[in-house]
Amino acid sequence: MKYRKDKYGNDISVLGFGCMRFTKKGTGIDLDKMDKEVMTAINAGVNYFDTAYIYPGSEAALGYVLAKNNARDKIYIATKLPQYLIKSKESAEKCFNEELERLKTDHIDYYLMHMLTDVKSWERLCELGIADWIREKKESGKIRQIGFSYHGNSDMFCQIVDAYDWDFCQIQYNYLDETSQAGVKGLKHANAKGLPVIIMEPLRGGRLVNNLPEKAKKLFENYKTKRTPAEWAFRWLWNQPEVTCVLSGMNSIEMVEENVKNASTAKVGEFDSEDFKLLEDVVKEINRSMKVGCTGCGYCMPCPMKVDIPGTFSAYNKLHTDSKFIGLKEYVMCTLLRKDSTSASNCVGCGKCEKHCPQGLEIRKHLKDAKRELEGPAYKVAKRFAKWFLKY
Repeated sequence: MKYRKDKYGNDISVLGFGCMRFTKKGTGIDLDKMDKEVMTAINAGVNYFDTAYIYPGSEAALGYVLAKNNARDKIYIATKLPQYLIKSKESAEKCFNEELERLKTDHIDYYLMHMLTDVKSWERLCELGIADWIREKKESGKIRQIGFSYHGNSDMFCQIVDAYDWDFCQIQYNYLDETSQAGVKGLKHANAKGLPVIIMEPLRGGRLVNNLPEKAKKLFENYKTKRTPAEWAFRWLWNQPEVTCVLSGMNSIEMVEENVKNASTAKVGEFDSEDFKLLEDVVKEINRSMKVGCTGCGYCMPCPMKVDIPGTFSAYNKLHTDSKFIGLKEYVMCTLLRKDSTSASNCVGCGKCEKHCPQGLEIRKHLKDAKRELEGPAYKVAKRFAKWFLKY
């Protein structure tokens, strides 16, 4: 296994174990199967395990396996505070103590504010006293390092990075999302601030393996270097020195062994110009079904009406390239789970955005199309829920 340094010089395995997708058995997690997978990973040198308060049964299952095998001190645990549920320091304390109990530990190595969506969501937490609460927990040793996970555009990500003295961060990033979400711009900004970057969704929820267009599969099959689509996706990430650890939701021994093998041989700078060209061609094949040719550059921002234009188009494209559920989920996260709505319906057609778009996109027209497809009945229900949910 290879390792990269965190902010304080600790070694983090370049392959992390994402604990959201443990195999289910009946109404819970298949603990025997999970035990074998987790311990195979630990014995192979994987030392970063990522879970969260809201992953059903995940924290308790991980705590059980670590205690059973006396393996707690062999790894780092990363888990998350569901900040969107927190209404006071007391509720944060209650949630945190419940996590310690589930994980059968007295401290969390890497603690994240789960799914910060904008600076205002962090400011809301600060108004509740979370910054003082974090300081107290770090001084006591119960939290070793503090960070946040993020879904949204790169400009807002950079603002959150700059808003606090974070120890690390976690972003969605893969060769298909290079210029969307936090993107390469966010990755490099965090790295420039000295923050280790943990990567989630390296395979875009399996999209870069299971749902590739046939022409994209052929490109991989006919290329001079023989690698699986998953290996290409992982190695593209490990090729970048700014990437610290890549999470994988491994749910078979074979998957653990394959990922460990690749992680043990991947290195920074191993890609050549032809390798990059291959992935560019794969992305072109994937994007043929995209509705809007938005690169996520952000030149159209800020919108006077607060519309998250890149976020809307990213969700709209995923509605057609991935699935309706994935597209709608991303749209809800980037427009509703914020103090101020950033939805396409805010658009008043002023046209300011179009004056700055390098692609010359008809942004107003595309926003209307996106609104029509994304803001249906399910979105309206989510909007009512979000208004209630975000009250404080």
